[in-house]
Amino acid sequence: MTSTDNKPLHAIVLAAGKGTRMKSSRAKVLHPVLFSPMICHVMDTLSDLEAGVVVVTGHQAAEVEAALALYPVSFVRQAEQLGTGHAVLSTAGLLENKSGTALILCGDTPLIRSETLSLMVADHRAAARTLTVMTTILGQPDNYGRIICNQDDELVKIVEEHDATPAERQINEVNAGIYCVEIPALFAALRLVGSDNAQGEIYLTDIVEIIRRQHKIGRFICSDPEETMGVNSRVEQEEATGVMQRRVNQQWMLAGVSLVGQESIFIERSSAIGIDTTIQGPCYITGRSTVGRECEIGPFCIMDNYQVADGSRLKPFTEWYGGK
Repeated sequence: MTSTDNKPLHAIVLAAGKGTRMKSSRAKVLHPVLFSPMICHVMDTLSDLEAGVVVVTGHQAAEVEAALALYPVSFVRQAEQLGTGHAVLSTAGLLENKSGTALILCGDTPLIRSETLSLMVADHRAAARTLTVMTTILGQPDNYGRIICNQDDELVKIVEEHDATPAERQINEVNAGIYCVEIPALFAALRLVGSDNAQGEIYLTDIVEIIRRQHKIGRFICSDPEETMGVNSRVEQEEATGVMQRRVNQQWMLAGVSLVGQESIFIERSSAIGIDTTIQGPCYITGRSTVGRECEIGPFCIMDNYQVADGSRLKPFTEWYGGK
């Protein structure tokens, strides 16, 4: 993505939380979605944007940073997890004196697309806003912050579910947790945010009311709520894996690969398949496996970091690891 006004874009990825609803000793963002840690999907998405990236780590910081060792990012550690606003404020030493726009998102949203982020940044800049909040519409908005608008349909504030009134909880437009905000206003607002709320935390969402007092704000509505899904439990992890699996399989089918029983075929995004190849499920293709053109892969095959030559026939119930 190239900005129309050449403002620098700085992405801030929040990855410091424990993820208690995962019921795990492992940091939430390290749990896999279609074979890769969910935060790696976020990083791959950001790689399509012209942005510097800062990742805020905290719980199991060393492990999260090791998982991202191959990505060109900077790290900031949030020593205490005191809320999303506090997490962003911890990046001040790196970003506060820079110009440009901050794109803030969470490391547990592996389904967000780079095209959607690019559209949001473009919309934010075209409208000359200081702050843009991504929202979406949910049939069941439980656990999400609600979007509060005035009679002119203008964004006024975001109310977290813990602090929402019964009437506010009926609102089905919710905060997707992704923000575009001009850097000077971001850090000025964060220093005015308190922790007088049900959680006793510094909410990033509170910057909406603060910035609105002096600057233009607005919202960008993501039409596909699936993209904005945060993964907070094993159930949502499986749902996200299913969505990612369908996306990858559709990509290969549109590229000329036949997938028979595609719901039971799992292909890691780092693998490659040639046209006119037929794969029968169940099948797992992982790592940097490559399958040539006009191959036939029988059901119940497993391959990892394996190279299959053009025209090959792999029998059912076989496993292939590393090599040709």
